[in-house]
Amino acid sequence: MISSWLASCVMGSKLELLSVSDTHPEDITCLATDAGQAYTAYGNIIKAYARGQQAVHIYKGHEKNIHLLLSFGEHLISVDEASNLKIWDKETEETYLDVEFDNSAFQISCVLHPTTYLNKILLGSRQGSLQLWNIKRNALIHTFEGWGSPIRVLEQAPAVDVIAVGLENGKIFVHNIKYDETLVSFQLDWGPVTSIAFRTDGEPMMATGSTVGHIAIWNLEERKLQAQMRDAHAGSVTGMAFFRGEPILITNSPDNQLKVWVFDQSDGSGRLLRRRCGHSAPPSRILFYGNDGRNIISAGQDSSLKSFSTFHESLNRDFGQAYANKKSGKRLKNKLERHKLGTITALACESSKKSDWDSIVACHQGSSLVTTWDYTRCTMGKYKICPPELEDDLAAQATAVDVTSCGNFVVIGWNTGHVKLYNIQSGIYRGNYGKDKGTAHSGPVRGVAVDGLNQVAMTTSSDQKVKFWHFREKKLLQEVDVQCPVSQMKLHRESSMVALAMDNFSIYIIDIELRRIVRKYQGHQNVVSDMAFSSDARWLVSASMDCSVRTWDLPTSKMVDCFLVDAAVTSLCISPTNAYLATTHVDDLGIYLWSNRTLYSHVSLRPLPSDYEPTVILMPGACLDTKDEGPSPNLENDLATLEFQSPEQISAELITLSLLPNSRWQSLTNLDLIKTRNKPKEPLKVPKSAPFFLPVVSGLEPSLDVQKETKSSKVRKVAVAGSLNLASELCQLLLESAQKEDRTYEAVLEYMTKLNPSATDTEIRSLDPIGGGSHIAMAIFMKALIDWLQSNQSFEIVQAYISLFLKIHGDEISRTSELVELLESLLGEQEKSWQRLQGQFNQTMCLINYMKSAVLS
Repeated sequence: MISSWLASCVMGSKLELLSVSDTHPEDITCLATDAGQAYTAYGNIIKAYARGQQAVHIYKGHEKNIHLLLSFGEHLISVDEASNLKIWDKETEETYLDVEFDNSAFQISCVLHPTTYLNKILLGSRQGSLQLWNIKRNALIHTFEGWGSPIRVLEQAPAVDVIAVGLENGKIFVHNIKYDETLVSFQLDWGPVTSIAFRTDGEPMMATGSTVGHIAIWNLEERKLQAQMRDAHAGSVTGMAFFRGEPILITNSPDNQLKVWVFDQSDGSGRLLRRRCGHSAPPSRILFYGNDGRNIISAGQDSSLKSFSTFHESLNRDFGQAYANKKSGKRLKNKLERHKLGTITALACESSKKSDWDSIVACHQGSSLVTTWDYTRCTMGKYKICPPELEDDLAAQATAVDVTSCGNFVVIGWNTGHVKLYNIQSGIYRGNYGKDKGTAHSGPVRGVAVDGLNQVAMTTSSDQKVKFWHFREKKLLQEVDVQCPVSQMKLHRESSMVALAMDNFSIYIIDIELRRIVRKYQGHQNVVSDMAFSSDARWLVSASMDCSVRTWDLPTSKMVDCFLVDAAVTSLCISPTNAYLATTHVDDLGIYLWSNRTLYSHVSLRPLPSDYEPTVILMPGACLDTKDEGPSPNLENDLATLEFQSPEQISAELITLSLLPNSRWQSLTNLDLIKTRNKPKEPLKVPKSAPFFLPVVSGLEPSLDVQKETKSSKVRKVAVAGSLNLASELCQLLLESAQKEDRTYEAVLEYMTKLNPSATDTEIRSLDPIGGGSHIAMAIFMKALIDWLQSNQSFEIVQAYISLFLKIHGDEISRTSELVELLESLLGEQEKSWQRLQGQFNQTMCLINYMKSAVLS
């Protein structure tokens, strides 16, 4: 429903969902909005939501359930069932004013802030009177005597000082509160007035809603009823509002529909522009349609059929309601209920021929008719199938149906024991299962199914028999006595497995090829409401009226999962991709999707003991509240700047790479070879450079002395004495890290990852005593390597450092006993790290090989 479990924000132009709030622990009783926030009340608690998603304020203080909310400037007004009126400061969450009323004298039923009335609110009561209050002075300004009937609705008119008052006896008064006089009154003949709205586009029209779902349009200038919009909703019109300056009305109702009407008709009535709807009664049966797992066919107790998309809500479709005589139903709108069929009790579909003819077939409660539905056009199909001998039998009822895998035939079973075959394309009768065109069973048929090759048809009944028939010849092949009445049957065509739900709450699995019972499951404590196979037929998920959902592993014949829900599951189905489990529940209008965790995480599916006690889990929703605590005052600013930061280490058992380029660590152990390979074959010769001023030979005719070489000062490479004995920067960092109390070597690793391969080679060589280092520096470096291995960080570059260090200083380490002991510790840590990593590799490879073999087989 629109005002139930979740508070949602919908865009009016296209009725697209914009945002969904956090889950409320109870049903939402009332809503209020302002320019920045939305306010919801459940029980005696009020929550304020920023951008319709996160709760930024929580207001607590009422002792009774809240049923009225009004946003009033910087304050929020709330009224509970005991008529205790509280005014809250929106930012501080403190109570600004608290006024208590006596329900016997003045029980508050509605609240309104009249336009231009500063600091004043108008209260309506169940006693029929009105009171005008100044909330700043906490003073009663005026009391209106009323009209002798409980006030249901107060609505501000476009004119100042004028309000509309809707009463429980159906009367509407347009009243001037400044002079306390009634301007015009109307009488609604459909019961109490539930909502009022005024047009603001220049037309003097007022719309009122009723409890029966009708909408009346009143002309305020001519003071008459302008038009009627009957059956606008299937339930009470609880809310309506005109868009400012536009002839567009939006309405909602407990029938789970949000409708937009445009007033462009000549008689002044509105026509339906767009709507967003769900089932007005809880769904009875659901099925995944097609092989992509994106669409769910849902049949509701309101006799309607709908398609819900798991990909995007804009792809939802409405097939309408099922009528026995649709054409006459259109002509006689006031007699639609006479032609409407009952709740859909059985449903079957096949998408292979959906573009050619009807692909969905449904059975209805209390009717022998079987209806067909066109998925492509989203309407009822051409045919309503019913055998001639059952048309006049009022007790006959279609109870089971199945569509063949080719999409051409439908097998139907009735409670009279008849099982018949029809062609979907033409609706022509194709045969009867039973001797001499009689009944196939002696009791009501509970299930029918056809294998994937259209070779064998299976039927079951309350007569404790499961019969196998030749599909085309209609002759009985074999029957199996299951020693208990069967309540329903589910077939998995690819594996030729049939699941039977028994009246003794147990489940049997029958192999079609062997035609015998191969599995028996017991554990449910009440009637099994529905069952579903996984796409690979490894699991069978069953639900019962004991509020439990159990998963059975067919190969091992064990129960691997079980949990409880608050409301019993009435129907369930598994997507063809095994990604989702869809469920419907008792007295719930929604369809819940459960995600298969085994597709993206490791789940240990161990057999559960027979005395396993399942726990109640929360129903799926947009998000789950783990704590009912108020958020921080700066939550709105925090949300705007919140960014996800990946942790440095996800798990201590996993390794983390350094994310450095491969060239930074792959060539460390081969630097000598790379330098030798890149060394030029001949030494570079310095070219002779002519001086800018060439020397001149003295003589009668001056000439240039080209043979004389210029004298240039030769640069001598002089090594500074004492510089070889200075410790390198790596040695200094190692010594500083060893002197710290925590003895962490993060600074050393951070410094080394910034060096290029040549600089890294130079720094590691400088650890040798000959290169300016010491045995102490080498020992500290080995301890640093052990510490890095234990942390599992920068795994690949640490391995490169170990390889280079041992290659350069292997001889020196072997001559020092202290370094040999550290080397043994390093070797042990290295083997431990690699064994853990290799075990994870082996486990992953085994899983991949298993999945490949399952796909190929």
